[in-house]
Amino acid sequence: MRKVVLGTAVAFVAAGCAVAALIVRHRMRKSGRLARARAIVKEIEEKCETPIAKLQLVADDMMAEMHAGLADEGGSKLKMLITYVNNLPTGHEKGLFYALDLGGTNFRVIRVQLGGKEQGVVKQEAEEVSIPPHLMVGSSHVCETLELFDFIAKRLAKFIASESEEFKLPEGRQRELGFTFSFPVRQISLASGTLIKWTKGFSIEETVHSFHLFFINAHISLQVGEDVVAELNKAIERQGLDLHVTALVNDTVGTLAGGRYYDNDVHASVILGTGTNAAYVERADAIPKWHGLLPKSGEMVINMEWGNFVSSHLPLTEYDLSLDAESLNPGEQIFEKLISGMYLGEILRRVLLKLAKEASLFGDIVPPKLSIPFILRTPHMSSMHHDTSSDLRAVASKLKDVLEITNTTLKTRKMVVEICDIIIKRGARLSAAGMVGILKKQGRDSGEKQRFVIAVDGGLFEHYTLFRECLEGSLAEILGTEVASFVIITHANDGSGIGAALIAASNSQYSLVETS
Repeated sequence: MRKVVLGTAVAFVAAGCAVAALIVRHRMRKSGRLARARAIVKEIEEKCETPIAKLQLVADDMMAEMHAGLADEGGSKLKMLITYVNNLPTGHEKGLFYALDLGGTNFRVIRVQLGGKEQGVVKQEAEEVSIPPHLMVGSSHVCETLELFDFIAKRLAKFIASESEEFKLPEGRQRELGFTFSFPVRQISLASGTLIKWTKGFSIEETVHSFHLFFINAHISLQVGEDVVAELNKAIERQGLDLHVTALVNDTVGTLAGGRYYDNDVHASVILGTGTNAAYVERADAIPKWHGLLPKSGEMVINMEWGNFVSSHLPLTEYDLSLDAESLNPGEQIFEKLISGMYLGEILRRVLLKLAKEASLFGDIVPPKLSIPFILRTPHMSSMHHDTSSDLRAVASKLKDVLEITNTTLKTRKMVVEICDIIIKRGARLSAAGMVGILKKQGRDSGEKQRFVIAVDGGLFEHYTLFRECLEGSLAEILGTEVASFVIITHANDGSGIGAALIAASNSQYSLVETS
């Protein structure tokens, strides 16, 4: 009997030891995975570091590229495009003006009644129109092009026909429109320009960019080297509208104009949204490649196309390099791929995928959805990054809803937030360095005690609070407190809309009468 009891006891002890050994091995394996994950995150953090000394070098390179681009378009990655906008709004403009904001799967038509310095914007209305799917199917026939522009012109005509008596056009006056087209265009004049290239990786997010993909697949008249305004004007004429395009602008220039209308100290603008770009006011005599007569204002708005900026001092990681190599435009838009809303979520996905593969962060099986490019968008990232709950429930929710990753530990969720922070800080600080580059070019980085206002628009800046706060803090850090106190960042909403109408107003053929 004793032998049986003893044998049973030995068996129990042996089983207990085996279970304990399994637990120890599991903990060791888990501990090893966590250590590997920590090492990967630490490496990312080090590669993404942006100390002030490095940011100063990035700003210096931005300034140097600006000089080179103003001297010769082939001498810089920055095209530094002459916009022919040399009369920005002053607030004195009067009259009824229109804008067309064309981009994405929708376009907007806008009208605004201006009442001069005393009344400002008296009234404005806008209508957003979805482009019918059949007009977004690729075609090689020019007739499809005409159909698209005829559709736009018809909606313009309907919009104008719906005007109430509050919008008044003086007798005998032709309607004038500002046309926003947010891609690189080589301006021939204020109201004409040829397409240089497509940007923003527009075929990646089907919702936001399918219309841009349509332009590429269709081989329509809006091709590289073609006049963007000509097709619109022809369609307007076919509708019998007494309306013409007064100004062709992009959203960055529109943002600058909208900001200047309310504040005469606005000298630059930056878009920080799905894509990114910057524009600023340059002295016309400081543009070597300008060969025309100097404008009376002595100024010219320059569209930098700064998304294409590149510098040896940019902190690139393996994730950035692979993203660029697999993009539609490898080697191009490097700055944009580091700081814009289109790419930040994708960088996060690539980091999480490596952690899943090499450190089993989400278990032994790599979550299938984590391998889908661009499934993790920047708004998802923002939601996780801003999670202040004790258990990071928003992080858990997004991982489950977007990537079908469940049962994550608090340590894992904290690591996800940490990676968000690393990526966003790098993007925000580089954005600040780019702005400092503009200030350096204008000689406004060394203590001149005059306001220099930068109007900023875009969903990333507007909605991603931690990005915005980091950008503003980094700007003060780079410039120093005293200089930074004279540099003001202001949110200028809807520059791509009302800004185009304001440029049409400030460059109106009736301006001598109406803006006095």
